Amino acid sequence: VYAGDARFEFIMLPRNVGKRKAQIAAISRSSGDLILNVDSDTTLASDVVSKLSQKMRDPAVGAVMGQLVASNQNDSWLTRLIDMEYWLACNEERAAQGRFGAVMCCCGPCAMYRRSAFVLLLDQYETQLYRGKPSDFGEDRHLTILMLSAGFRTEYVPSAIAATVVPDGLAAYLRQQLRWARSTFRDTLLGLHLLRGMNWYLTLDVVGQNAGPLLLAFSVLAGLAQFALTGSLPWWTIGTIGSLTLIRCGVAAYRARQLRFLGFSLHTLVNVFLL
Repeated sequence: VYAGDARFEFIMLPRNVGKRKAQIAAISRSSGDLILNVDSDTTLASDVVSKLSQKMRDPAVGAVMGQLVASNQNDSWLTRLIDMEYWLACNEERAAQGRFGAVMCCCGPCAMYRRSAFVLLLDQYETQLYRGKPSDFGEDRHLTILMLSAGFRTEYVPSAIAATVVPDGLAAYLRQQLRWARSTFRDTLLGLHLLRGMNWYLTLDVVGQNAGPLLLAFSVLAGLAQFALTGSLPWWTIGTIGSLTLIRCGVAAYRARQLRFLGFSLHTLVNVFLL
């Protein structure tokens, strides 16, 4: 459709070299002040570019992301849960971080970057290693951490809506979540030095993101050990996790004005028995 449009240039790399290398190839040949990153399975609302670029008028902002929704949310019970998970990730986690100008991960399906800042960070971005080899995951979080390390703000625009395809099966969802978890743990360590100059809430946020899953896993293992050794169910653990789940889902249902978020309680079972 756009092959003959002079406003577009298409770059076809000789082989699949991953998202990071593809981004760098495109950005190196670009000239615009702003760079919009959109995943191939994502559809943007017609006003996304204008809303994100409006936020970028502030020269202190290096990156900004929009709100993600699941375009295939009605496909299965899992896609419905993931759609609610995205709402929580955007409108609780990212929105709270954005109040302090420090969104910790501008998500790839819909993220805009300041080109001048990106160019300064290209070498660090391109040469990131994981266990001695070039990294092939966690590009979005790593790039956001680099932006914050360079002194730029990172923001969130909830009215800029991007619909993206989410996993509709547990195997694909598990692979996605493991990839994201590795990125969270790894790049949190890279960004710990930033917390000294930020609001105390962001330290609490980072501790919760990283310690929460580990504490949940420990609770599950301790409960299984109690059942194996004594034959009794760990009712205290079950009650605590269940109560926290209901509180979280109740707050989300109130804030979103949507009762469907009470059903997000099922995601706790996915967390406990899969993730």
